Amino acid sequence: MSKAVLSRIKPRHCPKGPTFLPPRIRNLVLDVIRILKTQQWQDSLESRFAESEVLVSDVAHFVIDRVHDAELGLKFFDWASTRPFSCSLDGVAYSSLLKLLARFRVFSEIELVLGNMEVQDLKPTHEAFGTLICAYGESGLVDRALQLFHAVRELHNCFPSVVACNSLLNNLVRSGKVDIALQLYDKMLEADDGTGKVVDNCSTSIVVKGLCNLGKVEEGRRLIKDRWGKGCVPHVVFYNMIIDGHCKKGDLESATRFLKELKLKGFLPTVETYGALINGFCKAGKFAEVDHLLTEMTASGFNVNIQVFNNIIDAEFKHGLIEKASETMRRMDEMGCEPDITTYNTLINFSCRSGRIKEADELIEKAKERGLLPSKFSYTPIMHAYCKQGDYVKASKMLFKIAEMGEKPDLVSYGAFIHGVVVAGEIDVALMVREKMMKKGVFPDAQIYNVLMSGLCKKGRFPAAKLLLSEMLDLNVQPDAYVYTTLVDGLIRNDELDEAIKLFEAIFEKGIDPGIVVYNAMIKGFCKFGKMTDALSCLNKMKNEHLAPDEYTYSTVIDGYVKLHDLSSALKMFGQMIKQKFKPNVVTYTSLINGFCKKADMNRAEKVFRGMESLNLEPNVVTYTILVGGFFKDGKPEKATSIFELMLMNNCLPNDVTFHYLINGLTNITTSPALIKQNESMEYGRSLILDFFAMMVSDGWNPLVAAYNSVLVCLCKHGMVDTAQLLQTKMMRKGFLIDYVCFTALLHGLCQKGRSKEWRNVISCDINNIELQSAIEYSLILDKYLYQGGLSEASGILQALIEDSKLSNQPDKHIKVIER
Repeated sequence: MSKAVLSRIKPRHCPKGPTFLPPRIRNLVLDVIRILKTQQWQDSLESRFAESEVLVSDVAHFVIDRVHDAELGLKFFDWASTRPFSCSLDGVAYSSLLKLLARFRVFSEIELVLGNMEVQDLKPTHEAFGTLICAYGESGLVDRALQLFHAVRELHNCFPSVVACNSLLNNLVRSGKVDIALQLYDKMLEADDGTGKVVDNCSTSIVVKGLCNLGKVEEGRRLIKDRWGKGCVPHVVFYNMIIDGHCKKGDLESATRFLKELKLKGFLPTVETYGALINGFCKAGKFAEVDHLLTEMTASGFNVNIQVFNNIIDAEFKHGLIEKASETMRRMDEMGCEPDITTYNTLINFSCRSGRIKEADELIEKAKERGLLPSKFSYTPIMHAYCKQGDYVKASKMLFKIAEMGEKPDLVSYGAFIHGVVVAGEIDVALMVREKMMKKGVFPDAQIYNVLMSGLCKKGRFPAAKLLLSEMLDLNVQPDAYVYTTLVDGLIRNDELDEAIKLFEAIFEKGIDPGIVVYNAMIKGFCKFGKMTDALSCLNKMKNEHLAPDEYTYSTVIDGYVKLHDLSSALKMFGQMIKQKFKPNVVTYTSLINGFCKKADMNRAEKVFRGMESLNLEPNVVTYTILVGGFFKDGKPEKATSIFELMLMNNCLPNDVTFHYLINGLTNITTSPALIKQNESMEYGRSLILDFFAMMVSDGWNPLVAAYNSVLVCLCKHGMVDTAQLLQTKMMRKGFLIDYVCFTALLHGLCQKGRSKEWRNVISCDINNIELQSAIEYSLILDKYLYQGGLSEASGILQALIEDSKLSNQPDKHIKVIER
């Protein structure tokens, strides 16, 4: 045994106390262990055994069983194995060594010992096998533990101890091999026959937990029911697992039902029972039920622990209930429950997501004041937030903070930094960080490579992305489906369909399962280039590989047909989608609406839109924009503008394409006499944008200016003053100066948002008293829409400006406001 191997062995824990030995043998064993720790141990051992007249082989297993150091045990075993004129060491001595090595997890030496035993036709004892099974399983070497389990059955014609069996079951479940655990459990049941020697409550609990983890809660419940009374004693743990399983599935009704059943059968809920239910209701956002459970929990005499409070606070933040989270923090404090670093990490994470980095820094200092040690999970969100702001110097300081704490920055920390800078568009900074982390011995995983490749593809740097793929393969990092999807999608975006096809085919040549995401990327590519036959062929290949198309697959194909003006095929594919019981999404409906708009069939386009609303699907900016453009093209400006106003009412921000359709559409209908007359008989509830446009055109305004101002008025009416200001800035870049209608619209918008006191600092304007009189007229029209004719704050400000000019006797006085 080499000293290098022995030096790596670290003490773990002491074994159980020794069994009774005759005094003479016990003293010999103790002397041997003492001698092993000395310098001249070999000669001393020879003398001691010669004096005792006891064979080394007779007491070897006693010595090894009582050695609390693997190095000493190996040293003694090697010496004992080479003794001349002594009997060979038997299977019991070898088994004692195996148990010692197992306690210290020296697996390489264990395998050597097992190999030597096989050569000498020696069998490890039943107990040794049990110890090995536990050691291998707990160290994540579940497959080897399973092999040893079968070896026990073959060599000893029985099962390992119930402890070893349960250890193996538990480690199989933890490693996701629930099906194997179930097979093993069934075999254990066959051998047990209700004796409890192989299967106990714990065995059943482990298997039920595995089933619940897979979402097979009913199967778990049936297993408990079938085992009831057959070595399976009723216990609250079983109910806790079933309740937790239902909660994880989101079936809170069943979870609550089992809580009632638990109580009816005379069991008392535990902290784990309430914890599972509270987690379930938190995920569902049902905080009234959470409050009820907390009250019930405290009334039952349980102390609500910090883990439960942390889960509640985290869920409340995720559901946007900021005040509720603050209330929970106060409640926690009232109950004398001290926050831990996880509590602070939750608060830090939320502050960073909300862009309040200063607040996050302050939280770290508060945690330190409480004697809590910040972790990498404290600094990583702050680092990511700094990256988003483009402050890489401060972000890198967070990495140093992690290192200063003695925690070597790992994949999570580096991954967060790289992701942050890639999101900020700084791909070169991300690549530089990758080089530094590799120099420090931290190598990227598939996820980091995927982020880097995605950033390169978005910048059009495909050769560099391909080099990263080669680097991955050289480093033995197996690309996953998302990496290939990124590359295939990137090539398609760069119009390199042939290269994308080659890469797609290479995936199959390498024997890699592409998964649905890669197929979808390839189908999207074929559809983009109008190759619908190839897209359908890819879809069929996907089905042949037993991969079911999803909503994205069908929506992509439908959109492909629409772009080719083949609405008939698009509708046929839509029918297949419904037949397969897939729920069409916003993209699906938007594609169909686009198809009908292209065919000028606005009735059917509107019908699809209304159907979409009936399914509670939120239209997006693309949906609304397509309809606005379609109705203008069909000569129905009143429909187009009503869709635009509906878009604003639903808080959907318009984009430049929406504005383009609106401005062009309004400008092209100025010759319509009916439109000009609308202002003469304006009724409440009619289209605000059309009324203002008609009024301005009738007053002699340039149609283009009238169109822009009408859109501004509409945006401000719906409280989108920030968007209105952006549009006004774009107008100024095109040479349109701010006029009194634009000024009036923005003033109304600011007042609506409660920002009336800052209007002078926001609106840049230069209007005279006469223009103010016209501005008040337009303002009063707006009041009809906003306040049913009541005087608004904006109109009050305008009237005050007119009164000021009268008092100063300057009828041509200009109101100048300089934007700061």
